[in-house]
Amino acid sequence: MPATELPFSDAEFSRRLEKVRKEMRERDIDVLFVEDPANMAWLTGYDGWSFYVHQGVLVFHDAAPLWWGRRQDANGAVRTVWMPDERVAFYPDHYVQSNVRHPMQTLAELIREAGLGKARIGVELENYYFSAKAFLTLQEELPQASFVDATALVNWQRAVKSDEELVFMRRAARISEKIIDGIFDRIHPGMRKTDLVADIYADAIRGTEDAWGDYPSIVPLLPSGSDAAAPHLTWDGRHIAADTATFFEIAGCYRRYHVPFCRTVYLGKPPQFLLDAEKALVEGLEAGLEAARAGNRACDIAEALGAPLERAGIDRAARCGYPIGVSYPPDWGERTISLRPGDDTVLEAGMTFHFMPGLWMDNWGLEITESILIREDGPAECLCNRPRALFVKD
Repeated sequence: MPATELPFSDAEFSRRLEKVRKEMRERDIDVLFVEDPANMAWLTGYDGWSFYVHQGVLVFHDAAPLWWGRRQDANGAVRTVWMPDERVAFYPDHYVQSNVRHPMQTLAELIREAGLGKARIGVELENYYFSAKAFLTLQEELPQASFVDATALVNWQRAVKSDEELVFMRRAARISEKIIDGIFDRIHPGMRKTDLVADIYADAIRGTEDAWGDYPSIVPLLPSGSDAAAPHLTWDGRHIAADTATFFEIAGCYRRYHVPFCRTVYLGKPPQFLLDAEKALVEGLEAGLEAARAGNRACDIAEALGAPLERAGIDRAARCGYPIGVSYPPDWGERTISLRPGDDTVLEAGMTFHFMPGLWMDNWGLEITESILIREDGPAECLCNRPRALFVKD
């Protein structure tokens, strides 16, 4: 039987499938193979920690999607997807991590059985989960097929969030606020970082009264002092020092929907250069939020942010944001739009972004960020509600 506790309504899943099929028609794609677990979940509801083996969803024009994966994971598909049981297919376990056979051989057989052995097949070529060996095997097994690069085809259909999705993201935002509040309450000089991370995970997983916490796609990032010049360091057993800034990059997650949120905590009296950087960064954030309006472009946000930073003599070369929503490790972004100069994507109501203008200088770092929703009218809505400032604790 199909899953009895689907996260979304039948109408929502139908809406998503039709959006994807429409794009397939425009690209003249006969069948689409989706291996990105976030896209699988968005289309079918499938949710399981099975993305370390080959799995995916075949999207057809005239039939329900077909989930395909490892035999033992088919039980999870039956329990989580909206399709009937006969739309769940699997390959035997001797295909897993084998040097003499490949799971894609069984996928190719399914495609041939559907009469699509000579079809135009869309595949996600630039994707964490689709290997070069997988693609080569499909080409070998389906020599008469034509393969089309469908990288991010589904991702782009996810850009504008539905009302049902926004319910989940607002719940994730409440978890993000709980995590940041817990960090500020607990952090003190001499505290082991590993103990603080344990508390972060406890808050993240316990969630709130109306939202249990899911595992985030990225681990907590919390470098201190000169290490904060590097944005993606994790933690170790060292103790947090006084007179030091530590930024915290975390995300609340509810049913795979993420709302990242970053704040920096200084233990002691902040130096003037950090206060000056805070002032310029907050000014830039607020200018960017004002520019984050339906009808404007992604680059307009970046350019609004950049002006106050430039006046303060801060050279920041990285993009300042990316779209967010449903995701799986190793990334919580949607890998489509970038908030940076040159991206002329027009903003639409319902788009959600992590507006992330972190400062990573030669020997210090500062992160103050907002996850935002583009509204029908007016500037963007911040999904979290905490002071937009450097947090100082004596």
